[in-house]
Amino acid sequence: MKTLNKIPTGKIERTGSLLKAGAKVGVNYLKYYGNKITKDEDEARKILNEDNASDIYDSLKELKGSALKVAQMLSMEKNILPVEYVEKFSLSQFSVPPLSGALVKKTFRKYFGKNPEDIFDEFSSESVNAASIGQVHTAKKDGQKMAVKIQYPGVRESISSDLKMVKPIAMKMFNIKKEGSESYFQEVEDKLFEETDYNLELRRSQHFAEECSHLPNVRFPHYYQQYSCEKIITMDWMAGIHFSEFTKKQNSQEDLNKIGQTLWDFYMYQMHVLKKVHADPHPGNFLISEDKELLVIDFGCIKEIPEDFYTPYFELAKEENLKNPEVFREKLFTLEILREEDSPQEKEFFSKLFYELLELFTRPFNREKFDFADESFFQEIADLGQRYAKISNIKGMNTNRGSRHFIYLNRTFFGLYHMMHDLKAKDVAINNFKNYSE
Repeated sequence: MKTLNKIPTGKIERTGSLLKAGAKVGVNYLKYYGNKITKDEDEARKILNEDNASDIYDSLKELKGSALKVAQMLSMEKNILPVEYVEKFSLSQFSVPPLSGALVKKTFRKYFGKNPEDIFDEFSSESVNAASIGQVHTAKKDGQKMAVKIQYPGVRESISSDLKMVKPIAMKMFNIKKEGSESYFQEVEDKLFEETDYNLELRRSQHFAEECSHLPNVRFPHYYQQYSCEKIITMDWMAGIHFSEFTKKQNSQEDLNKIGQTLWDFYMYQMHVLKKVHADPHPGNFLISEDKELLVIDFGCIKEIPEDFYTPYFELAKEENLKNPEVFREKLFTLEILREEDSPQEKEFFSKLFYELLELFTRPFNREKFDFADESFFQEIADLGQRYAKISNIKGMNTNRGSRHFIYLNRTFFGLYHMMHDLKAKDVAINNFKNYSE
């Protein structure tokens, strides 16, 4: 894969790159209308989606930063986007063009006053992993193999302008109304700023590694503060294969169940004990060791869960509260899903919608054990999303629903459920995490 000697950082440069992608998308639609004459609709649509996904992704991967991060987030929305987009955007998890060696050295000289080979005994000039915000190089010091994550230049400075470019696309894609949407976009912007603060990530990584060190079958790297700064994090190299590669192999059901239980316990412990959670559960952040241990290698995106949101959120997960109309309605108001100014039609529509959503998504929490290999459960999720996407009378309603805290909590559960499904984990004990809490 070619390396990048320069990343567009100015607003005009970055906007121009997206405009070029927009022009290509326009040409793709012309091809689509031509293909409909000689091919059937499904085949023509598939070609259109593949071409559009490719052209949009090619622009985003050159921009890197928050523009590419949005693609990464969308790659987890398997029930919203066509499969062609999901497949292409999922590359942003761990496969994008890396920075050139010259730019890497420039970053080290800026923050440490030395080239990396003057700090470490060995340093790989080529990255071993490149993603949306940074790339990873291997290094050695005193016999210890390390992973050195280096942030791309200009990422933090372009967050606000990138979101302004992406905002209209997101609003159209998810039917978001302008009025009342500010808090949602602010939540995303705040999280992206946090992800580009490597000093903050270092502290959080050390905190989570310490707090979760007693959980069985999960391991975390040791972090090296003396070789870290606001744009560089150095940690132990963790030997394993990417989660997504592991799930494609032939594995015993016993191993799949073991890793599934580990992943579930790790997330439930964070949710219910720490009240803060690793809110980026995509395969690129996890490795599987030879001993079938879960290795957690990235804590860039952390969502703290305030008590006044945590309590009603998980109370709604209880079957008895879902089936109690008065309690259910009260929680919908508390969580800002329903509002006093809503019309009777809106109150009825969104009460019904969220009852169906919650009854489905909270099923695992109302079982002692759950089978995440159950295809019918995930088909129901896909069918529900498609059914409501096609409802015509939703167009006239304000669909900005729920507290801003939903964004990253829902993203966490979407990602977690899909990872559990990829594992085909069975007989997962839902409340097993309580065995490890004080």
